[in-house]
Order: sequence, then C-alpha cells, then structure tokens
Amino acid sequence: MKRAFIIVLDSLGIGELPDAEKFGDEGSHTLKSISASPFFNVPNLLRMGLGNIRGADFLPAEEKPAAAFGKMAERSMGKDTTIGHWELCGVISEKPLPTYPDGFPPELIGEFEKRCGRRVLCNKPFSGTEVIRLYGEEHLQTGALIIYTSGDSVFQIAAHESVVPVPELYRICEIARSLLQGEHGVGRVIARPFVTGKDGFERTANRHDFSLAPPKATLLDRAKEKGFDVISVGKIEDIFASRGITEGHRTASNTHGMETCLEIADRDFEGICFLNLVEFDSKYGHRNDVDGYAEALSEFDSFLPRLFGKLRKDDLLIVTADHGCDPATPSTDHSREYVPVLVSGKGFAGKDLGVTESFCAVAQTVSDYLGLEEAFSKESFYEKEIKQ
Repeated sequence: MKRAFIIVLDSLGIGELPDAEKFGDEGSHTLKSISASPFFNVPNLLRMGLGNIRGADFLPAEEKPAAAFGKMAERSMGKDTTIGHWELCGVISEKPLPTYPDGFPPELIGEFEKRCGRRVLCNKPFSGTEVIRLYGEEHLQTGALIIYTSGDSVFQIAAHESVVPVPELYRICEIARSLLQGEHGVGRVIARPFVTGKDGFERTANRHDFSLAPPKATLLDRAKEKGFDVISVGKIEDIFASRGITEGHRTASNTHGMETCLEIADRDFEGICFLNLVEFDSKYGHRNDVDGYAEALSEFDSFLPRLFGKLRKDDLLIVTADHGCDPATPSTDHSREYVPVLVSGKGFAGKDLGVTESFCAVAQTVSDYLGLEEAFSKESFYEKEIKQ
C-alpha cells in the first residue's frame, strides 16, 4: 500500500530566484529572515537536512541527514499560491495570471454590482486587516461589499457575517468567479468574512477560495483516474477547484491541518494526502510578523515526530513550499523565491537533491512512486535516488 504525503509550508521561500528583480523581490529570503527570530526552533527540520540545502549555510548542517534535501526553482511566471501549487502538481504557467495594481476596471465592477445587487467599496490593493478597519463601518451602514486585491492575482470580497451571511457571500463569490474569466481570469476569488471582536473587526475561519481550474491534467487528476485516493487537507481542494480530489478536509488553522493529517496517517489509504498550511502566509508573511512566522514553523517542527511515528516503512513524505513571503521586507506581498524540498522515505536519507529547474519534480516523484507512468518533468527525486 503506497501512501504519499505532500505538505506545503505556504510561503516558506529559501532565497531569491535569479529573476526576482523583475518581480520587485531582490534580497527576499523568507527562511533566513525568520531564522533570526528568538522563537525559531526547528531541530527536526534540521535533522531532516534543512540546513544542508545549498544557500542555507546560516543554519547548522546535519552530519547524517534523515531525509533527502534540496531546493526548487519556479518556472511558471508568477509567485502566487495557485500557480505554485499547479506547478507542484505538474502544470507550468507560461503566462502570469492578471493582477490589478490600480484596482479592477469600472466596467467589470459595474457588471458585478448589477449581478449581485450591492455596490462596491474600496477596489484597491490593500492589506486584509487594514481594509476592514478602514471600510468596515461604512460596510455595516450601507451593506456595500468591500472589494480589494493585492500583488497577487486575487479578487477578494470582505463582508461582515451579520450583514452578508456566509452562504450568501459564497454565492456572491460564485458570481464574481463567473465574471472573472478569460482576460480577467484571476487565480482566485476569495471570500473574506469578518465579525466584530473585542478589539475591532476580525476575520473569521470561514474564508473560502474560488479558484480557476488548472488548464490541463495535474498529478491529482491522473492519480484519481488510476483509482488512487487523493485526500486534500486545508485549501488544496479550493486551489484545484475540487478537481482530482476524492476526499476533502477544510481546516481552520495550521494546528487543525496538522491534527487532520495525523488522523489520516492512522488510516489505510492508497494514494496522496496533500496538506497546505496557509497560516505561514496569511497570518504571518503578509502581516510582516517575523516572530509569529518563526513560532508557527517551530510548531510545525514539533508536529513532525508525531507524524514520523505514524508513517509506514514504504510511505513517502515531501515537505516543501509554493512561493516566498518574506516578513522582514517592506512588502506585504509574496516574493519570488526558491522553495526548499525535504523528502523522507525508503532510500532517501542523506541524499543531496541539488537544485531542480521547476517545482514539477514533486509531481514526477509522486507519479513514479505510485506508478502512474505520467511525464510531468524530466526531473524526479524518486528516479534519481531510488531506481539507480
């Protein structure tokens, strides 16, 4: 029984890519930034070989790493969650998804207002916490929807749960998703519900992403077609527009995601368990919270021994990321970075995987491991380290 666990530490970049300047991300290095925090404590990741990865010499190297270690370059033209995850599953995006640094065009907003029966506030790039602080009261008084974007390809809709109930907000997002196609096909429409807390407005765990469907078959599609289980945890199901998924588990936090992964590891299944831990990005990277990010990674590190205790001798574990989001730079957007990759399983201990040309090496590795006979990439960690 073959089980592959893919864990995405959302936004844990490991240094700028050669073309980072084109994206305004020179000098970004998410891992290095958080490693300077006094709350950074990752002995298990170091034991796996995190400090042995090329360019991570600011961390101690392990003499005998328990896993294979390396880093991956992104070939797709972007630095967002959707494009990053698609590439991890074998799809290269040659063209960047559209972004809106000046807000969405009036004709698009006008049609959106007409279809959902509410007017729009803001329509600018904004921090998610700041936008509800500045526009929340007007939203409460008028019922107008708070629309905002960022440096990513996103159309975000914030609404107070007492004004727009969550099911209605999701319906409005579906209207937006139907409009945002073709030329305006943003990667994600995101529902951002919020409530009134003791210290002002605060976002809830009822976020929901409405993504574009991948333009071609992914690792997940092929695994499902061949009869394997494809179990998503966190926002994976949203990122792939539910395609290629046999079982989905939504989560409210990193902790919830890790606990769900442990429950699945106790089960007999054959195929893929795919986990995204979004709070590294949403709660700490975008908010420039270095210490919070370091604490979150330390929490993940403490989860690893529990997971290792449940893995079977033939299981495959891949720990990686989808882009960067350096909390120590002035920007609050994602950053164009390499991502780390740690591979644990039979035959992988101590192997230097070097630097791959794309994230597709993950798709190819899992494809080879499961015997899917699919060509996602010329690079495969499984081929390189197991079959030789």
